Amino acid sequence: MRTFAIGDIHGGLKALLQVLNKIEITEKDSLIFMGDYVDGWSESAQVVQFLMELSKKFNCVFIKGNHDVWCEDWLKNGNVNASWYLHGGKETMDSYEGFCKEDKKKHLQFFENLPLFHIDAKNRLFLHAGFTSLYGVEREIDVSYFYTDRSFWEMVLALDKNIPKTSLFYPKRLQLYDEIYIGHTPTTNYNEPLPMNIANVWNIDTGAAFKGKITAINIDSKTIFQSENLPFLYPNEKGRNKS
Repeated sequence: MRTFAIGDIHGGLKALLQVLNKIEITEKDSLIFMGDYVDGWSESAQVVQFLMELSKKFNCVFIKGNHDVWCEDWLKNGNVNASWYLHGGKETMDSYEGFCKEDKKKHLQFFENLPLFHIDAKNRLFLHAGFTSLYGVEREIDVSYFYTDRSFWEMVLALDKNIPKTSLFYPKRLQLYDEIYIGHTPTTNYNEPLPMNIANVWNIDTGAAFKGKITAINIDSKTIFQSENLPFLYPNEKGRNKS
């Protein structure tokens, strides 16, 4: 049995299908999705529909990202967050044309049921963005950090690699879990097209919302599978158009 963590998708169904085809998943495999299924490319609603169908055949964990929170709010209350609209929300709303009221209700239920984190039997933590509690995710006071925080990844980037894990100066949060998998902050921000591994943290958001790829990683072997760059798959679109 294999377990794969899959990074941010942002409406790129074509890229997601490429990655899953490369993995050649079987019914014995597990898939852990790191959130942000919508906003960016033109197939956000189609991604959600596909994931719902996929979960009927395979063992899937779908973690909630910040873009999913915005989309959930729109589906539930009709709220159009201004920041969301400018960062892929418009494309997501457009993708729902042709989806009936009942379909949208099912998608809302999908978003409402998304967990904010997942801890597996080997004490590996999966969440979209980060956490602040020195006692672990179960004791986080403000759960919005799970899908909005960037300070956790910034802490990891600034970590002095010469500090041993036994040191009083080694970040306590990194000692709580065997491994930590996140998305949210694209590795392409650092001119890195692959997942970034620092200490026991893996960032597997490889910029699919912009000019990068969707990535899956076998969390045991660390084998990496990637789609083509999203602008190649959607040549007539801009995605979230970050330079």
